[in-house]
Amino acid sequence: MLKLADRLNRIKPSPSSMAGQRVRELRAAGRDVIGLTAGEPDFATPAHICEAALAAMQSGKTGYTDVGGTSELREAVARKFSRENALSYRPSEIIVSTGAKQVIFNAMLCTVQAGDEVIIPAPYWVSYPDITLFAGGTPVFVPGSPEMGFKLTPQSLEGAITPRTRWLMLNAPNNPSGAAYSRDELVALGEVLSRHPHVWIMTDDIYEHLMYDGTGFFTIAQVCPQLADRTLTINGVSKAYAMTGWRIGYAGGPAALIKAMTKLQSQSTSCANAVAQAAALAALEGPQAFIAANRDVYRQRRDFVVEALNRIEGIACKPPAGAFYLFASCAGLFGRRTSEGLAIRNSDQWAAWSLDAANIAFLPGSAYGVDTHFRLSFATSMEVLAEGTRRIAHAAETLLA
Repeated sequence: MLKLADRLNRIKPSPSSMAGQRVRELRAAGRDVIGLTAGEPDFATPAHICEAALAAMQSGKTGYTDVGGTSELREAVARKFSRENALSYRPSEIIVSTGAKQVIFNAMLCTVQAGDEVIIPAPYWVSYPDITLFAGGTPVFVPGSPEMGFKLTPQSLEGAITPRTRWLMLNAPNNPSGAAYSRDELVALGEVLSRHPHVWIMTDDIYEHLMYDGTGFFTIAQVCPQLADRTLTINGVSKAYAMTGWRIGYAGGPAALIKAMTKLQSQSTSCANAVAQAAALAALEGPQAFIAANRDVYRQRRDFVVEALNRIEGIACKPPAGAFYLFASCAGLFGRRTSEGLAIRNSDQWAAWSLDAANIAFLPGSAYGVDTHFRLSFATSMEVLAEGTRRIAHAAETLLA
C-alpha cells in the first residue's frame, strides 16, 4: 500500500484550480455551466511575445539556462523594477522561476520552519496558507474589515506580530478583494515593521498593472526603503501580459535569500522554461500600450458586473481598486432556503446552490478566509458576464425567505 508523506496532510488542493477543473468536468458531462472562477486573462498573448518565443526556438535557444534565469532576462527584470518601481537590484538579486507561485514556494521553504509564524491578511490568495503549512510554519490570519476595504491596518499588524513572526505576506491589488494600498498606507505599515526588525516582508505584486480609476500603484520597498534589505518583491508576466500558461514569475530581494532560493530551485525544477524566458524578455522590453487598452476593457467589465450584482436583493458589491475579481457579499442571502428546504448559512452553500440551480460557478469566500463573500472573475467577455450575472440573480431569486 502506498504510504504518503505526513507533510502532504498539511495541505489541501487549490480551491481555485479544483473549481476550474470541476467546471470542465461538468461541461464534458453535458452541463451548460458558466464558469467565473478562472484568474486568467481572456486576451491572447500579444503577437510580438509569441514571435519572440518562435525566434528562440528557431535559433536553438531550447536548452538549459542558468537556474535563476538567463542573464538577459534577469537584467530586464532589474530594469523593470528600476523603471516602474524605483527599486534597484543587481542581477544576483533577481530570480526567475516557473511562475510567481514557485517564487513564493521557494522563499517559504528556504526560510520557514516549525514554530515560525507567517502573517496573512484576510482575504488572501488560496495558496498562501497551504504553502506556509507545507513549509512547517503557522499561518496567522488577520481579518480585514469590509468597511476598511479589507486592508491591513497598522493596528492589526502590530497586534499580530510576535517573536515567532517570520514573514508578513502582502498582496495588492489583492486576490480576491482587489484592494490596493496608497503610499501613505504602506508608509504607516512600514513604521510598524521598522519596530520589528525580525519580520521580513513578502509582497506579491502580480496585479500591479491592473489598477483602475487612476489609482497609482506602490510597493512597500519603494516607499519604505529602510525595509528593502528584508523585502522580497514578487511579480511575473502572467496577468498583465496574458501569459498564465507560459509560467514565468520573478522576484527581487537580498542576495543571500535569492542565492538560497536558487539552490532550492536547482533541486526541483532547475531553470524555468527557456523558450518562455525568451517570451518574458520580449514582454518586459517590448511594446506596453496594450496593457492600458486591456485594462480599460477590464474596467468596463468591472463596472457592468458591479452594477448587475448590486441590483440583486441580498448581494452587495463594491468596485475593486485593481485585479480582475469582484468580492461580493452574500450575507444578505443567509437564512433563506432552497426549494429542498436547506437554509443557506455560508458561502459554500450559496456557491453550491448557484451551481445546482443556475449552472453558474464562482468561488466561495471561505476559500479566501471570508465566509460572508464570494469571488467571481470578470476576465471574460461581456456576453458571458451578462449571462453569468443573470444566472446569479436567478439563483438568488429562487431562494425562499
